[in-house]
Amino acid sequence: MHELTLNDLKSAIRDVPDFPIKGIVFKDITTLLRDGNLFAEAVDYMYDHFREKEIEVIAGIESRGFIFGTALAYKLNIGFVPIRKPGKLPAEKISEEYELEYGTDQLEIHRDAIKKGQRVLLVDDLLATGGTAQAAARLIEDLDGDLVGIAFLIELSFLNGRKALKDLDLISLIQYDSE
Repeated sequence: MHELTLNDLKSAIRDVPDFPIKGIVFKDITTLLRDGNLFAEAVDYMYDHFREKEIEVIAGIESRGFIFGTALAYKLNIGFVPIRKPGKLPAEKISEEYELEYGTDQLEIHRDAIKKGQRVLLVDDLLATGGTAQAAARLIEDLDGDLVGIAFLIELSFLNGRKALKDLDLISLIQYDSE
């Protein structure tokens, strides 16, 4: 049973107007992370949803996906695989380019990070348009991993990112219906 509600988690997130550019309201999760009880609750909610899914490894998207992904991997007693921005991984890797509102970006994963058929949970802090998560999902599939779900702390539901990931078991703990 959870001591704190999802509304408790939501109320701990700080809005920062005009960051990183004018017109954007940035959802700052550092205010949630600094409270050990809130952070633990967020991880526990994700754990409760996926604990029976026989997940074998967690893949986290740089960088805030590392925070929740490693904590969840620890709780599930499984490994963690980083999905990184270009130039950060030292061994042989594969990459995937994806569209942003203002250009393109790229993600990379080590070629040997996921074994064929391995059951993978993808974790990140925020779902917006879904482009980053789609690219990460393609990387997992390119390595013949079995992507069993995606967990997000926050979903900006007004940006419809969930539609891009429609066939997956997807949870988001906190939703924002408008900017």
